[in-house]
Amino acid sequence: MKKKLSLGLTAILFVSSAAALYNYWTRSRQSSSARNEILALMPPEADAVVFADFSELRTTPFLAKLYAWAPKPQADPEYEQFLKDTGFDYERDLSRIAVAFEKGGSDSDFFAVADGKFDKSKISGMAMKSGTRLKIGAREIFSVPVSGSTKKIPFTFLRSDRIALTNEADLARSLAPKKGEADAGDWRARFERLSGSPIFAVIRQNAAGAALVERAPGGFRSPQLSSLLEQLQWITVAAKPENDRLRVIAEGECTSEATTRQLADTLNGIVLLADAGLNDAKIRQQLDPALRAAYLELLKSADVSKIDRGETKSVRLTFEITPAFLDAASRSPSSSPGFDSPKPATGGSGRSKKGHT
Repeated sequence: MKKKLSLGLTAILFVSSAAALYNYWTRSRQSSSARNEILALMPPEADAVVFADFSELRTTPFLAKLYAWAPKPQADPEYEQFLKDTGFDYERDLSRIAVAFEKGGSDSDFFAVADGKFDKSKISGMAMKSGTRLKIGAREIFSVPVSGSTKKIPFTFLRSDRIALTNEADLARSLAPKKGEADAGDWRARFERLSGSPIFAVIRQNAAGAALVERAPGGFRSPQLSSLLEQLQWITVAAKPENDRLRVIAEGECTSEATTRQLADTLNGIVLLADAGLNDAKIRQQLDPALRAAYLELLKSADVSKIDRGETKSVRLTFEITPAFLDAASRSPSSSPGFDSPKPATGGSGRSKKGHT
């Protein structure tokens, strides 16, 4: 009898585990499919694309820590009214979003596709109160005015749980079949590299390089770094929560081996200079000890490496943002060490991970 009971419990446990694994696999495939679909809708002529999968981020301990750390914004009456009219709360109902930016004259145009829990009838009704509706074939395009502006934002439902919107006047043009397969392939290759990251940005530097960075991260003044970044064709920044910390991966890509070698040396120089600067007696006195320790922890996690993909060469910088860093930064928001521009480090692109305490 006990043997039968044991076999029965084993069978139930096996079936339950198999069902759980199947459900996880199915949800993972659905999420990956939705991600690929909305990224495929991004215009190949874009200068930058930003993507975030909130359905995945909400399951991570780091996001809860980030919400607790971030300052709480004051209630916006307009958003409160929007919430009441549509029932849509982006913190709860937005699943994923991809936004493409393109420089147009003095302004930037954007095109976005978002997945989420939308009440189509409520959202359409809200739009008709202050906006207009245009029917093109089977598609309804709504245009709603921007508060405090004469501009309008057109949007449409691609399906019940997916919306497309833009700040351009002609949304239909943005939704038209894409041309430029070579450009689309370039974007797709980089999206595939970042498939494991729930949040990322991809920048194609046509003419935006000069404005991208005038300072190195964290206030380290480095005209040389700015000059090297301008020579990159592609820049990607991705973040992936790992338990209670956030792993950040930044990568610069170009066709010049000399540029990537100089960039790797410069980044290593910045890290070493920052490490030494944080142990300077004056900085020790100025910085809160917890914040200084958090900076040192971040620097200890930093790693610079080079990647050769044949036609293109890349420099990758990785580091981790920990709860200790968030806690220290929240207590000392105005404390930021500043150091002079570093000289290029000599030697290879690797760096010893020995940190001071």
